[in-house]
Amino acid sequence: MQERIVITGMGTVNPLGLNVVESWESVIAGKSGVGPITLFDSHAANLQVHIAAEVKGFQPEQYMDAKEARRRDRFEQLAIASAKEALADSGLEITEANAGRIGVIISSAIGGLHSLQEATLTNYKEGPRKVSPFLIPMLMANGGAGMTAIEFGIKGPCFSVASACASGADGIGIALMMLRTGMIDAALAGASETTITSTGVAAFDRVGAMSRRNGDYSMTPQPFDKNRDGLVMGEGAAVLVLERESDAKARGANILAELAGYGATADAFHVTAPHEKGEGGAAAIRMALASAKANDDEVSYINAHGTATPLNDQAETRAIKAAFGERAYRIPVSSTKSMTGHMMGATGALEAIFCVKAIREGILPPTIHYETPDPECDLDYIPNRAREAKISLALSNAFGFGGHNAVLAIRKYS
Repeated sequence: MQERIVITGMGTVNPLGLNVVESWESVIAGKSGVGPITLFDSHAANLQVHIAAEVKGFQPEQYMDAKEARRRDRFEQLAIASAKEALADSGLEITEANAGRIGVIISSAIGGLHSLQEATLTNYKEGPRKVSPFLIPMLMANGGAGMTAIEFGIKGPCFSVASACASGADGIGIALMMLRTGMIDAALAGASETTITSTGVAAFDRVGAMSRRNGDYSMTPQPFDKNRDGLVMGEGAAVLVLERESDAKARGANILAELAGYGATADAFHVTAPHEKGEGGAAAIRMALASAKANDDEVSYINAHGTATPLNDQAETRAIKAAFGERAYRIPVSSTKSMTGHMMGATGALEAIFCVKAIREGILPPTIHYETPDPECDLDYIPNRAREAKISLALSNAFGFGGHNAVLAIRKYS
């Protein structure tokens, strides 16, 4: 019989809080993390988007040496902070004896975009000799994983998955498979993303993906609402500590939930648009349930990808219907991106944490800003207020540009 893989620690830094407790309190209260962009001057950059969901009050020196902080991109700083909280939460001690049996799979879709943009401008204005000698480790997408391994002396497999907005979920899923095969005994798995730069905002706006409600941003983003007009870019990081059940129990760990299954597919359809029928998403849901050895009727909550773009929300609704049939109408679904914004590759990892908290606390996060039903999006989206519920199995959907679909199945531990 296949041994269960369990979650023993969680950490996050995101637009709703600098730790798990603060973030969960904010999401259950329906608090929005959206506000004017402060990380750079969006008006001077002549952008048409001036809002984002930024991490507030983050001081990297509280988590790492000040000198090291200056040599790390923002996405690496957030990854370290999240990993530090997750390890402390788990109580997992890293020693010379076990360091080689622990993996680090902290993903990023983009990597150090802040550092890359600054270096490009420096090179153009001041010449190549002014470019930082630390640029390569600051911009590389595996920097969050590599820096975390160095920070904590972890010597097992260490890498980053890049599958656009599915990166975090895919990294967690790969960690699950590595644990199941016995390649490692424990893993730090998650993702970090900081794309709120003039280049990042301009690029996503140019493909028509972003909300431009700059004057009154109190009702954006609006996942699944008829009047949704696009995503709001977010940033942040989230990390889980995963272990085999026997190892966690042997050291007396507090087991938070079981990471029961993982499914991943490709639409093979379009580089930015999802398959209109949601076929790839539905297949990933079925695969995750099969991986978890779960029946359809066990699913009692879905944390949706729910970006608030017209195409994604419609396609995801169809994917859920295709996977569950008529039962889809009885499964509560919510998009926490309505509060966190879209943290790109990192959002799937944070939403896995929200699923764990929902299972443990018996509370379902809402989809805020929901006002006008869309006939094409006709499921139960838990509008505007959190809801009490008993949850045995939750799914976390993460879909990305390139046609990537990743689904995690998280089960109540008993």
